[in-house]
Amino acid sequence: MSYLAPSEFVTKMVDAGESKIFMSTRDTIIRAYMAGAILALAAWFAVTINVNTGQPLVGALLFPVGFVMLYLLGFDLLTGVFVLSPLALIDKRPGVTVGGVLRNWGLVFVGNFAGAFTVAFMMAFVTTFGFTQAPDKVGAAIGNIGEGRTLGYAAHGAAGMATLFLRGMLCNWMVSTGVVGAMISTSVPGKVIAMWMPILVFFYMVFEHSVVNMFLFPSGLMLGAKFSIMDYLIWNEIPTVLGNLVGGLAFTGMTLYTTHVMTKPKRQVDKVAKPRVAA
Repeated sequence: MSYLAPSEFVTKMVDAGESKIFMSTRDTIIRAYMAGAILALAAWFAVTINVNTGQPLVGALLFPVGFVMLYLLGFDLLTGVFVLSPLALIDKRPGVTVGGVLRNWGLVFVGNFAGAFTVAFMMAFVTTFGFTQAPDKVGAAIGNIGEGRTLGYAAHGAAGMATLFLRGMLCNWMVSTGVVGAMISTSVPGKVIAMWMPILVFFYMVFEHSVVNMFLFPSGLMLGAKFSIMDYLIWNEIPTVLGNLVGGLAFTGMTLYTTHVMTKPKRQVDKVAKPRVAA
């Protein structure tokens, strides 16, 4: 499978974060747009499977195909750059600034949303025959998801907000692990297997993914679901984005970087120092 040791793929994570910060605006938005569109298509695919089979596990097993495709093609999700870009700043790479990290996040957010919104419109159009009739079973199911995961949280007040935030954290713990999975092997089968496993976990456990929600909720609004844009922003998207940021960076980015990069210089100094003392 051509497995790379953690010390090797963590260095690749930092390198990737650096390259994303210095990427041109055009390339960043195009890659983010395509990532949002492909992930949205995969979410539509998974919901269709769930509706037609009545088996959520089947949809979860097949949803990762979208994630795998977009990362093999070199596209970028907000959940991924939340983890990779800050590592280049923490590693003190030349020219990397807080402003550069925030610029990268902002551009990827815009691109992801545009791509997901495009597919949301396509889905709403297709499931209503151009908005000439009520949505079919898949469209109705997507509308129900939007209501349940906005008004459902709001009904619990602060506890609902905390639950939403924690689901966002748990989501990007798994999704960012999938991003790292693309780096731990140099073979396509190895990359696919390593990416597939954590994405399956996140989707089946119904954790909150900011980019998937950029598809589910706008499409629900287009299909007449009974929640508002403000419900979507306050009771889902904004807390989910924050949870994704904290979860991915805390559980994946910083844990790997701290144990496999920050300790590396010290070990190298020790190995050099001992012979000098003995001499």
